[in-house]
Amino acid sequence: MKRMICLLFISVLLLTGCTPASSGNSGSSGSGGKTTFTVGMECNYAPFNWTQMEANETAVQLEDGSYCDGYDVVIARRIADALGYELVIKAIAWEGLEPALSSGEIDAIIAGMTANDERRKNHDFTTPYYESEMVMLVRNDSDYVTATSLADFSGARIIGQLNTTYDEVIDQIPGVIHEVPLQSYSAMVVALINGEVDGITAEMPVAVGTTSANPSLTYVRFTDGGFDVDTTTSIAVQKGNTELLIAIQGVIDGISVEERNQLMLEATQRQPAVEE
Repeated sequence: MKRMICLLFISVLLLTGCTPASSGNSGSSGSGGKTTFTVGMECNYAPFNWTQMEANETAVQLEDGSYCDGYDVVIARRIADALGYELVIKAIAWEGLEPALSSGEIDAIIAGMTANDERRKNHDFTTPYYESEMVMLVRNDSDYVTATSLADFSGARIIGQLNTTYDEVIDQIPGVIHEVPLQSYSAMVVALINGEVDGITAEMPVAVGTTSANPSLTYVRFTDGGFDVDTTTSIAVQKGNTELLIAIQGVIDGISVEERNQLMLEATQRQPAVEE
């Protein structure tokens, strides 16, 4: 009898040791035993997110051994730390982010994504965690460096990123040559550097970071008739996952606008150049 009791006691200990520790909050599953916060982003959209080979204080290692860094990574880490999760970053192509969220592969999208009406049909979003303005990236030796309005780009070859606001707004330019969109922003930058296009649309922090890392480029701000576009970026979670949405929103609310701007500035200073 004593032997049987001892065996039962050991079995209970072993089973207890295999149970994951509860973090007190949950990700997309809604259960109380989740210990990781898995975030999807391109890791190819600096300064919001990019891939690098070196480790540093802000970067998170990916499955392939490389690292993802950027403003989105810093924000994701702040959320994970505040909620008691271990942060996991999954590098996913832009068009795969929303399906990955819907399927439960990731808990949230933190990828410089705008919460437009179409996306709100399928996912829930926080209030914006960053807001900027839309500008145009051009080469330093371009005739378009003195442009002040969209009309100044009439006849220009402009390219955007597939399935993004960057591509949608191009048709606001009168007489524009709307080039076929590309799948990644880095590919757009390469096309501009190589002279394949005259300009690419960009949010201000993207433009600042890209021109800092690539001295052959500059950006144009519109003082007379710029783009009519929403340039806010929000965090997406699965539709109906109110618990996680409220938890993330609470962390975002605790980061002042001044601190958000500082974190973005630091990201633009860290981002690597795009190679031709």
